[in-house]
Amino acid sequence: MIYLVASQPESIDSFIAYIGESGGEAISLGYIMLAAGVCLALIVQIAEQIDYLRFMPPRTKENKKTWWTAVICAGPGWVVLGAIKQITGLFIAVYLIAKFAPEDIKLASEPVHQFLGVYEQMMPGWLAMTLAVILVVISQIKINVTNAYCGSLAWTNSYTRVTKHHPGRMVFVIFNLATALLLMELSMFEFLNNILGFYANCGIAWIVTVATDIAVNKYVLKISPKVPEYRRGMLYAVNPVGFTSVVLSAGISILVFFGAAGEWLQPYSPLVAVVVAFVVTPAMAVATKGGYYLRRDSDGIDLPMFDEHGNPSGEMMTCNVCGEEYECPDMIATPTVTSAAVCSLCISTDSSGEHVLPATEA
Repeated sequence: MIYLVASQPESIDSFIAYIGESGGEAISLGYIMLAAGVCLALIVQIAEQIDYLRFMPPRTKENKKTWWTAVICAGPGWVVLGAIKQITGLFIAVYLIAKFAPEDIKLASEPVHQFLGVYEQMMPGWLAMTLAVILVVISQIKINVTNAYCGSLAWTNSYTRVTKHHPGRMVFVIFNLATALLLMELSMFEFLNNILGFYANCGIAWIVTVATDIAVNKYVLKISPKVPEYRRGMLYAVNPVGFTSVVLSAGISILVFFGAAGEWLQPYSPLVAVVVAFVVTPAMAVATKGGYYLRRDSDGIDLPMFDEHGNPSGEMMTCNVCGEEYECPDMIATPTVTSAAVCSLCISTDSSGEHVLPATEA
């Protein structure tokens, strides 16, 4: 995009003057929100970025500033980079629309043609094609590796918690890849905008619920626990705060998306999800008095979970079930053996519940 702006300054005027398929010159808030819905669907990729952040080095006094900078940029700050990427793609697409023949305009939205259209302005055709193919291949590898990795984590965790059975990550890696192949063969790209527009309602409902719980329930109302918890035995099977918020906000916004509240409100369904999730999340926390966040106030282990910098403590413990060694945050005491503990995986697959500590008042 920088090359286009520098070599063809008139491309900026073409971009600003582009009126789209509607042909109208006035700004339409409805069309803006329809486009925003597609963009907002990608906001849930913040969760994928968090999976990468687990490979961050421990935080220390010396690297505190750079550590936080990296976490913010690679975590929630990813949406800024994502927005820049989308604006760049839109700019190049508008540029190509002016260059392509009418019957080829649809190709302007395809990445390989965007890369090729710009590279051909900078270098010989054979080199432009080579670089365009390489860039597309690298991008697809990154996307597919991320989806396979993060998707297998999500599927494995959910399946294990529900069924108390752990089939192994590889099963869901194959499942994810098979699903991706099926969608590709069904030419999902042809109706991608419709899929993302619908999915945005679910994604926004979830991300706003989580963000509101952290920002409002945890730090303003001081109802949600400060330390995130995930171990079975420490949590209730269902927390009505998040569950109710996600179901209501996603459900209502989906109804709006399909026109249940009238055509005038239809483009604004993602905003409906934002408002409902932002209101319902703290309302449910106050109504339940935070009673469903934790079923216990202690994991039964006397060792500290974290060091002074917030990193997992260096203490290693041996699981009483599988015999493997894990860090303290991955362990929880078992009532079956005195002074023994089990890992989070073994307690998740404990179908009898014999290793689950009894509930206490949080």
